[in-house]
Amino acid sequence: MVGDSGTAITGVAGIKEARSGDITFLANPKYLPYLEDTLASAVITHREVVSAKKALVRTDNPSGAFTKIASFFVPSLEPKPAGIHPTAVVAPGVRLGKDVFVGPHAVIEEGATVGDRTVIEAGVFIGRQCVLGNEVRIYPQVSVREKTEIGDRVIIHGGAVIGSDGFGYETAGGTHTKIPQIGSVRIDEDVEIGANVCIDRGRFQKTWIKKGTKIDNLVQIAHNVVIGENTLIVSQAGISGSTEVGKDVVIAGQAGLVGHLRIGDGCVVGAGAGVTKSFPEKSVILGSPARPIAEQKKILAVMARLPEFFKDLIAVKKKLGVK
Repeated sequence: MVGDSGTAITGVAGIKEARSGDITFLANPKYLPYLEDTLASAVITHREVVSAKKALVRTDNPSGAFTKIASFFVPSLEPKPAGIHPTAVVAPGVRLGKDVFVGPHAVIEEGATVGDRTVIEAGVFIGRQCVLGNEVRIYPQVSVREKTEIGDRVIIHGGAVIGSDGFGYETAGGTHTKIPQIGSVRIDEDVEIGANVCIDRGRFQKTWIKKGTKIDNLVQIAHNVVIGENTLIVSQAGISGSTEVGKDVVIAGQAGLVGHLRIGDGCVVGAGAGVTKSFPEKSVILGSPARPIAEQKKILAVMARLPEFFKDLIAVKKKLGVK
C-alpha cells in the first residue's frame, strides 16, 4: 500500500460514486481522470499508477482484488432451512438429498433426483427424470424440462427455461410440421445462467453447457449447441442450432451466430456481430457479417469517409458534365 496504511475502510463503491470511507478500484485507463477527484479513501490500482492525494493499493489485477474485498461487505444470503414447503408438489419416488429446500408452489415431477443442499425456490418446475447435483440454486419461476442434467453448484436465475423444444419444422406444401425434439440438456458444474435465458433441448442428442461457463440475461441457445468451458455469453446474444463454441470464448451483447458453425477456443465475438462462418481459435471478430478485427477496422475507416467520397464523386461528375 502507498499512503496512510491506517486508513479506515467501511464500504466499497465505484470510483465515481465512492464516498469517504469507501475503497474503490481503477482498472480501466479511461477512468484515470477520476483518480484525484474521487471521494474514496483508498483506490486499488495497477502497480504503475501514482497519486498525490489518495492511498493506493497496487496490484497486478485491480478488478480481481476489488472483487475479493467487496465480498467482505456483501451480506451472505441466509441459508434456506431444509424442508419442503406445504404448497410444493413433489411426486412420489423423487429422490431428495440432504438438507434440500423446496419452496412454495414448486413442482418436482416423478423420477427426478435432487442433490444435497440444493435450493429450489418458489414456483420452480422440475420435469420428469431431471438430475440436479449438489448445492444447485434455482431462483423463482424457472422451468427445467424433462431429462435435464444439472451439475454441482449451478445457479439459475429467475424466469430461465431449460430444455424447451428446439425450433425445428419440416415445411412441405405450405405446412410447417413439427420435428420431435427428443434430446436433452446437460449443464456442467459451476455454470451460472442469467434471468430469462432459454436453452433448448437437443433434437436427438444433447445441448451441452460445459463447466464454468457464465451466461448473462436474455440469451438464446438453440438445440444441439455445445458451449465450451469457461465461456462468457453476454446479454441478448443468440446461438443457432448445432453450433459449437470452444472454451474461454467471449460472446458480447447482441451477437448472433448462425447454425452449424465452429468458434475456436479463446475467440472474442464483438457486440452486435453477425457470425455467418466458422473462425479458428483466438480470433477477434466484429461486424455483420463478422470479419477479423483488422479487416473490419479497415472497412469502418472507409465507411466513415463515405460522405467525403460522395462529395468528391459529385465534383467529378460536374467536371465531366455527367448528371
